[in-house]
Amino acid sequence: MARPLTGLLAAALLLTAGPVLAQDGDVGEIVVTASRIEEFDAARTPAIVLRKRADNLIILINVVCDTRDPGQRRSELKTTLRSLIQAAAKDPAIALGLGEEVVGGFDETMIDSIIGSANRPDTSAAVLLIKTAVTPSDTLDSASNRIETFISKTARAGRTEILTQGDWNLTLVRPEQYRGEIISLIARDALTSAGAFGQTYGVTVEGLNLPVTWYQAGPLDLALYIPYKLQIAPRP
Repeated sequence: MARPLTGLLAAALLLTAGPVLAQDGDVGEIVVTASRIEEFDAARTPAIVLRKRADNLIILINVVCDTRDPGQRRSELKTTLRSLIQAAAKDPAIALGLGEEVVGGFDETMIDSIIGSANRPDTSAAVLLIKTAVTPSDTLDSASNRIETFISKTARAGRTEILTQGDWNLTLVRPEQYRGEIISLIARDALTSAGAFGQTYGVTVEGLNLPVTWYQAGPLDLALYIPYKLQIAPRP
C-alpha cells in the first residue's frame, strides 16, 4: 500500500502545484532544434520522463527573386508571399510563421518587413517557416510530404522561387503545461523506489523547481523531464 510522501517531497509537490513562474516554455510555441535539445546523458538525465509527440513539424523557406528591376522584383516577391498566405488559409494542415526560437504567426501585414536583400546581386528574399501539426499516426515522411506538396503547389510570380532551408525541426507548445504530469510520474516512482527498501526508508526529491526540459526521443517524439535528484535513506 502506498505510504505518505516524506516531508521534502510533499513540500516540493505543494510548491509546484501553484502558478509556475514565467519560464521559457510559457511564452508559446518553442522551436526544438539541435541547439536547444538536451542530449540524453544517462549520468545526469532522470529515468522518469513524459513521452510526447511534438506539436508541429516545421521547415524554414527562403522565397527568392532575382528579377533585375527592383520594383518588379519586390512586386513578384510580394505576390508569391500572398499566394503562400492564401494557400495556407485554405489548407487546414498547413500554417505559416516567423521566429527562430519562438514561433509567431505570419500574415499579410508583415510582408514588407521580412523582405530584404539576398547574398547575391540583384536578388531579394524573404525567410519564413511552414509548419504542419504532427498527428498520432504520422511518420517523418508523411508529415514532411504535406509541407513539400504544399510548397510545390503554391503559385510563384515571375522569377520567384520557394526554397527550403536547413533541417526539419519540431515545435512544442508551452512545455511548462506538462509540469504537473511529470511531477506525478516522479512522485509515483519515488514512492515505489522507497517502498522496495522497506517501511523504515523514506525518500527526498530535489530540483522540482527547475524548468521542464526535453530531449528528442524519435523523429517526431520528445521526452519531457524535470532534472530532479532523488535520494532514498533510512527514516530519522
